[in-house]
Amino acid sequence: MTALARFKSPVGTLSVEATDDGVCSVRFGGRDGVRPPISKRTRHNLEAGLQALADYFSGHPPLMPPLDLHGTEHQRIVWDALQGIPWGETITYGELAGRLGGRGARAVGHANARNPVAILVPCHRVVAAGGSLGGYAGGTDKKAWLLAHEAAHGPVLRSPRKA
Repeated sequence: MTALARFKSPVGTLSVEATDDGVCSVRFGGRDGVRPPISKRTRHNLEAGLQALADYFSGHPPLMPPLDLHGTEHQRIVWDALQGIPWGETITYGELAGRLGGRGARAVGHANARNPVAILVPCHRVVAAGGSLGGYAGGTDKKAWLLAHEAAHGPVLRSPRKA
């Protein structure tokens, strides 16, 4: 069972979804969903995800919530690597592929594009060769905003807290 909430952010409404195991989705746009009774654990994970986003957008290091990521082994490897990119920094698809043992830049890009937890799993920190923004699920205007936000708050955000 999942719980769903909307979060109003400077880059638009986000839909945050959580399970008993953690936050499983942060997507651009508000989604409606069935609201069956949820467990205390699911409610806690949803609230932790919402608080992490509130902290992030206010320029404070977020306490990262538990994550419940589902994908292929390759996708999970890429998503784990994304979490290691420091706040306010960027890396190219090719550089990330090289860090992951020579996985192809396109394969890394495809996994990046399927990241189910936007912002908290920072796929926006990956840019095209030459530094152009490349694509982004929320649009390149939102990607540019997120990168500028992190650059402005970088020294504080580079020390994220862990649960």
